Amino acid sequence: MIIRQAMPNDAEQLKCLYFEHLTSFPPTEEQNMQNWQAIIQHFYDDDYTKLLVCEVNGEVVSSVHITVIRNLTHNLRPYAVIENVVTHSDHRCKGYASALLSEATEFAKQHNCYKVFLETGSNKESTLNFYKNNGFAIDVKHSCLKRL
Repeated sequence: MIIRQAMPNDAEQLKCLYFEHLTSFPPTEEQNMQNWQAIIQHFYDDDYTKLLVCEVNGEVVSSVHITVIRNLTHNLRPYAVIENVVTHSDHRCKGYASALLSEATEFAKQHNCYKVFLETGSNKESTLNFYKNNGFAIDVKHSCLKRL
């Protein structure tokens, strides 16, 4: 298992991981992979955003995206948002996503974040227990969503 930042050449594997194992309704139109690569490169170069991947035998099997957001409260301490936690269904329950969440949490600590915020669209008990077991409190705050 290798935990690292995503690189532009991971674009195709990430697209498959997201479309097949994360997104309920993936886009049907052809994807411009140059745009995917450019965004991944931007994440790689950005000191406040990381797209982390877990690679096993040369295959990207899990991924977590974290962004640190600067803040004017909490004595100017930033907070972090984690999104797009996904593991290939053939590689679940092996600790890969937990390792990525740990790495993402360390990234937030390095930026002196006062909290890490994570949302899940899942109501499955196993998913919620996974996040609890990784130190995330469930139902402590209310999340409100407005789709655009």
